[in-house]
Amino acid sequence: MELDGPGGGTDGAFIELDRVEKVFDVRKKTGFLKRERRRVRAVDAISFSVARGEMVGYIGPNGAGKSTTIKMLTGILTPSGGRLRVAGIDPSRERTRLAQRIGVVFGQRTTLWWDLPLIDSYRLMHRMYRIPDARYRANLDRCVELLELADLLDVPVRQLSLGQRMRGDIAAALLHDPDVLYLDEPTIGLDVISKARVREFLRDLNAERGTTVLLTTHDLQDIEQLCSRVMVIDHGRLMYDGPLAGLHEAGESERTLVVDLERELPPIEVPGTRVVRVEGPRQWLAFPAAESAAPLVARIADRYPLVDLSVREPDIEAVIAKMYAASAAGAERAVS
Repeated sequence: MELDGPGGGTDGAFIELDRVEKVFDVRKKTGFLKRERRRVRAVDAISFSVARGEMVGYIGPNGAGKSTTIKMLTGILTPSGGRLRVAGIDPSRERTRLAQRIGVVFGQRTTLWWDLPLIDSYRLMHRMYRIPDARYRANLDRCVELLELADLLDVPVRQLSLGQRMRGDIAAALLHDPDVLYLDEPTIGLDVISKARVREFLRDLNAERGTTVLLTTHDLQDIEQLCSRVMVIDHGRLMYDGPLAGLHEAGESERTLVVDLERELPPIEVPGTRVVRVEGPRQWLAFPAAESAAPLVARIADRYPLVDLSVREPDIEAVIAKMYAASAAGAERAVS
């Protein structure tokens, strides 16, 4: 299932992929002194474009090809086929030139020097990127203020918490004013407060400077709060490209209202929901993910003695599994 969405054309594209592929040769031991060689297609003929200033979510399950795509966009990996351009530059051929235009944050890895104070990493990047002094100081001051790093600058990176290090990595990626920012799981392992702080900073960055952002994440709240467009990749193929609401419709996904009542009551009856679980005064209600939770919450609060309520987002793997099931069912009906 592959749908066209915004940014699908090439006019005004800042990031452009045309049938890009990445194939790895994998050797597997099959016996004594015997190895079997097979080819793994991590990215399979993907085409999309991103306009300057867009914030786009790039999501999918583990092993789908997200990180491989990002590595090709940065020039770390060379495509096996197809055409790829970022700001008119071929990443694999002009990696050094491209480095001045991009910033990268890998949630599982750090670009900071582990044993040095945070500020020393920034000073090294000042020299590496040859950032003019005035520009470096202005960007550093801005990142330190908005990401609340002032008390961390003299702390060795190895002593920072995951959330503190992630904020430090985001600042490091922005010191040279990149045109595009690639974020690979930037909120992984962060607490609620750190996530909110990072999201607010990224929204301001995009609004004020028009920085293009490509975000990969398993947290759909990151996508909902930051991106107007989402692309779904699975098994190396682009399955969906469009608004988040359309993704939920395509996957027929559901969100869950977790309702805590003052006392144990029969299952809640509210149009648009279905009760999937009841444990004492707590009830779980499913409703279509494409719909707003606000009207449902208002109805429940009006009719029931409500103590607390939370909304749980659908699991992206479940959404994609439903998309595959719907696609397969459609293919079977077409054959019959």
